[in-house]
Formats: sequence, structure tokens, C-alpha cells
Amino acid sequence: MSKRKANTKQKSHHKWRRKIIAVLLLGFCFSTLLLVETQYSRIKMLASQYPPTVQKPKIAFLFIARNRLPLDMVWDAFFQGDIELRYSISVHSRPGFILNKATTRSVYFLNRQVNNSIQVDWGGASMIQAERILLEAALPDPSNERFVFLSDSCIPLYNFSYTYDYIMSTSNSYVDSFADTKEGRYNPKMHPVVPVHNWRKGSQWVALTRKHAEIVVQDDIRRSLPEFWRDHPLPVDASKEHNCIPDEHYVSTLLAQEGLEEEITRRTLTHTSWDLSSSKDPKRRGWHPVTYKLADATLSLIQSIKELTGPVLNPFDPLDIDNIYFETEYRREWCTSKGMPSPCFLFARKFTRPAALHLLNMSALGVTPKQDLNR
Repeated sequence: MSKRKANTKQKSHHKWRRKIIAVLLLGFCFSTLLLVETQYSRIKMLASQYPPTVQKPKIAFLFIARNRLPLDMVWDAFFQGDIELRYSISVHSRPGFILNKATTRSVYFLNRQVNNSIQVDWGGASMIQAERILLEAALPDPSNERFVFLSDSCIPLYNFSYTYDYIMSTSNSYVDSFADTKEGRYNPKMHPVVPVHNWRKGSQWVALTRKHAEIVVQDDIRRSLPEFWRDHPLPVDASKEHNCIPDEHYVSTLLAQEGLEEEITRRTLTHTSWDLSSSKDPKRRGWHPVTYKLADATLSLIQSIKELTGPVLNPFDPLDIDNIYFETEYRREWCTSKGMPSPCFLFARKFTRPAALHLLNMSALGVTPKQDLNR
């Protein structure tokens, strides 16, 4: 066989070999495409049958308690109203306290205590640290978008759905905040870290957005200022002390200092009644809110609180007003939700256990207990 014929035969063999390989590759690609299409159709069908679960934004309810939560069964009825798990719960109590079946009757509070709690003293900056500990416990959950501080004597005034929609209807935090110009409250030693024009006062019971909660946790300067960190008890003569309760200034002043007051609604969601005539000691008058007892727990009391949109000095003679007036700023804060007039308060304090359970059994709070809890 001539050399030319051999080359021609070899080329023909390679040509057929390339064609076979091309056909095999084409067949493989077609089979792969068919398999991908089949799997995609199957996944699409399964997805239509079982739509993915989207975690709804949650509200972190942050309780500051002495020991146990005396009003746990009131909150038990409140949380029963949500079947979508749109909340989380954290409790700051005394160090070593555990919420178990011996210390709470509500399954919602079992083991919800933070494990790094501190001893909290009235009138000192330890309250600020407790708030920061609660925020640090709640922030790791990315679904928590609002952070609401509550005391162990707080009750909800409405059911869960109304409360959730109210708080989530705005991108603002709710922070009671006004310029505090009373002599003796601002310590000049805080200048220039906190200048007097950023000095604010307000209720410590705030509802923060995630952004503002992170700012509070990350702050390492203003929380340690002399007036914010009281390391000694109040003197016998309170007039000789700067009249500054740190937690009533900290969050509002911090957000003012950060230039974020346009991002807050400058009022609290928690009703508190300050009776200036209740104390025999003139230096202590107005320092503690009224405590509602069993005899005070009536439908008319709750209705009057719900209808109020301003502070109350005497709980038995509520003011018929529809706004909050801040004298130091010549400013009125109107209570609205979604651009419409609305109740100002979602929570109220201070209530004893018998008073709160009586209101719950009367269905005065918009939630229903599992049983008669007064028995």
C-alpha cells in the first residue's frame, strides 16, 4: 500500500472517530440538559406545593425584673395571641435567678433569663448596664427588628396583633426625649463629650429599632460619664446631689448626641402615673410612680389610660388632652399611627399582681386567660 493511501485511510479513521466523539458529547449534553430540566420541573412543583417559610420581623420584649415576673400569666395570655412567632423574650433578673417551672407558671418565660445579669440598684447607672445586657442577648437574632423595654410591673393594654402592628408601622424608635434644663441635672464635667444642648431626659421604657439598639450596645464613651455611672448611694440630703437618674437620660441623650432625633418619635409607649402628693418626704415626691392595687383595678381605669394621650399626675383625675406638651421645648407631640390619630400607650405600669390578674379576668386588656387566675 502506498504511503499516500495509508495517510488517506488514517485521516478517514480520525474523521470518523471525531464524529463519534462529537455524537457522544452531544448525546451527553442533551441527556444532562434533559436531567436538569426534569429536576428543575420537580423542584418547581415541590416549591409550589410547599412555599418557603419567610421569617416575619420580630419584636424583642426585654423585661427588667427584681426576681421572678409577678405578672407572668398576664403576659402568657398576651403571647398566646400570636401564632406566627413574631416575638422573642429576654429577662434580666438578679444574678443566679433561673426561670423554671418553680419560678414561673408561663411556658413563654422558661429559661428566658440572661445568664450574665448584674445587681441593679435604683437611682444608679446599673440599670443602663442591664439594658445593654438585654440588647446584647437579643441582637444576635437577625429577625429581631424592634426592642421594647418593660418592667416587671408592666401590663399590656391591647392584644398582641394590635401591639405588633402599632410598633412595626413606623421606621422610628419610640423614645421619650425632651431638653432637660432644670438646674442641677446636667453636670458640667460631661462637657465636651456631651454638651448641654444635647442633654435630654425621658422615660427609660423605650422601643428601639435595630439600628438604635446597636448604637446603644456599641457606645463605650457616654455610658461611663460621671453622671451616668453612679458608684455611690444617694446622699441623705438629695438636694446636694445632681438630680440625675442615669437611665432616664442615657438613651435619649445618646441618640441626640448621634444626631438621630429625626429617627425617633419622641414619646414613650408606656403609661406611668406620677402622683406628686403621695410622698411624705418632699425631697422624694414624684420620684416614684403610683402603684395600682386591687381596689384600683377597674374597667374605667384602663379605659381612661387608653384614652389619654399625655402624662397624668393624679390617676383618679385624668386629664382630657390629646397631646403631650413639653414645656422646655415649647413642643407638642401628637399621638399618631400610620398618619392617623391613635392611642399613645400600649403598656402601663405599675400594677400589683392581684390588680393585673383581676383586669385580665375581666378581659379589660384585650386578651383572654386560660383560667380564672384569682382562684
